[in-house]
Amino acid sequence: MKPKKTIHLFLLFLLFLFISCQKSPQSSQNSFIKVKVKRVIDGDTVILENGEKLRYAGINAPEIHTPSGIPQPFALASYKLNKNLTEGKTFYLELSLRKRDRYRRLLGELYFENGTAVSEILVREGLAFVCYYPGSAKYYEKYLPLQKEAIKKRKGIFSFLDKQLQNVTYIGNKKSRRFHHPDCPNAKKIKRKIYFKSLEEALLKGYCPARGCFDLIFSF
Repeated sequence: MKPKKTIHLFLLFLLFLFISCQKSPQSSQNSFIKVKVKRVIDGDTVILENGEKLRYAGINAPEIHTPSGIPQPFALASYKLNKNLTEGKTFYLELSLRKRDRYRRLLGELYFENGTAVSEILVREGLAFVCYYPGSAKYYEKYLPLQKEAIKKRKGIFSFLDKQLQNVTYIGNKKSRRFHHPDCPNAKKIKRKIYFKSLEEALLKGYCPARGCFDLIFSF
């Protein structure tokens, strides 16, 4: 084989190797970016090595920082699991269709080399709610069955379901797919309403707790 042809084939091999390394092992057709997590903020947000904040698309973890100063139930457990899973480690990042939220944070999902998503683990452990967001329907549909399984097993935050208030009808917003306690101020503003006889029914139907209404919903 001629030297020039050998060099050409070697360069092609290096190019192929480089491209292969930049793609997720899960799929060669999607666009993935190799990133490293520098620091974890809470159960659903991290800071990447390049300084960008990444918010996991399609889930919502209980809040650590609240107006009362008291973390929501299982917020610290969600933070600790996310930290153990991601901090200082390298992942494949898949950005959602909507690439940034209103706070200019990146929106997407982190995958391990074997194709498992970080959000998948958080949902399985009952440490994050599956929530619908524009541009993240893919993740919503993917993780909702995992949430139903966590509800069935009463994992994490869903262990509270056995303590839920009786005779409370929760009000859902068909447009946002959020649900409210009837005493939440925003519940009265909903135009396209749906009613749930229990927290479990609302969660199984794919609705997640409305922001600002969490304390009333989980006031057991």
